[in-house]
Amino acid sequence: MRIVRLLAAATAAFAYLLVALSPIVRITGSGMGCGDHWPLCNGRLIPRLDNLAVMIEWGHRMAVVGLTALVVGLLAAAWAFRRAPGVAGPGGVLRPAALAALLLVIQSLLGAVTVWLELPAGAVVIHMLNAMALLAASLVAAFRAFRHPAVPAVTSRSRGSPAAFVAAGLGAVALLLGALTANLHAGTACQGFPLCSGRPWPEAGGGLAVLHWSHRLVAYALALHLVGMVIGVWRRGEHARVRVTVSVAAGVMALHVAVAALMVLQFLRLGLRATHAALGALVWASLVAACVIDRAGPSAAMAQRTGSTGQTKSPRRDPGGSDRR
Repeated sequence: MRIVRLLAAATAAFAYLLVALSPIVRITGSGMGCGDHWPLCNGRLIPRLDNLAVMIEWGHRMAVVGLTALVVGLLAAAWAFRRAPGVAGPGGVLRPAALAALLLVIQSLLGAVTVWLELPAGAVVIHMLNAMALLAASLVAAFRAFRHPAVPAVTSRSRGSPAAFVAAGLGAVALLLGALTANLHAGTACQGFPLCSGRPWPEAGGGLAVLHWSHRLVAYALALHLVGMVIGVWRRGEHARVRVTVSVAAGVMALHVAVAALMVLQFLRLGLRATHAALGALVWASLVAACVIDRAGPSAAMAQRTGSTGQTKSPRRDPGGSDRR
């Protein structure tokens, strides 16, 4: 079971790094560094690394190979230990591991189509969204792998706070609009911050400005929603895992908005664009974590107060009625 935990953690970490670093390929204009060849690079299995574009694109492809090895290894290990508690069945590691493997196959096919079509915006956006889904599946597998044995598995009947899933939904919409804004070159359509070129709504006919502004509005809504979640979970005295996870998600989102503001004010400097993309992936990861831990939080708290039979622990008493010392 230890190997399942190690592979799950490594897969989730590697999936995040790949998602965070992938925008560098787009930002540096290296998407066609290997030409329209796939899986080869400029017609070679190992290309000549004689320019930066080839190095970045080839490095990205090698990172995908590394993630493939980890995902396959995780799925194989989960299958081998499927009879162990917490591996197979609802709430186990095996199902998200299998989903991650399926999404990885889809990701590879989307990558090939994107290269063959020479990077159309729609294909790039779909490729990115599938990568985010792959990251989410990897994170779920990792959280389930490290769940304490005393904590009941989270099943389809388990319910977490709707607020966590609303946050994840807003995050998904923000990712979609952000990807469209970047790939349709709408980043400069709204100048200034926090308004769009000093206006509460773009001028009529500015389609790219409307897209950019819509992305900002959803991001603002997500930030405010997370602030409300933080206040709520601390006021209600939710489990410590829930309070910390939601607080971290809100903090990462605040940093993400701050970098976005600086990026706009600095006219989309390359370093800030890369940082903004990496933080966007981290926001998504934190929202997925909030959903998973929010659902498991009540069970975890109960597990600390109850035994494996589910009965509340109470002090033992001797036959004479006095407490054992």
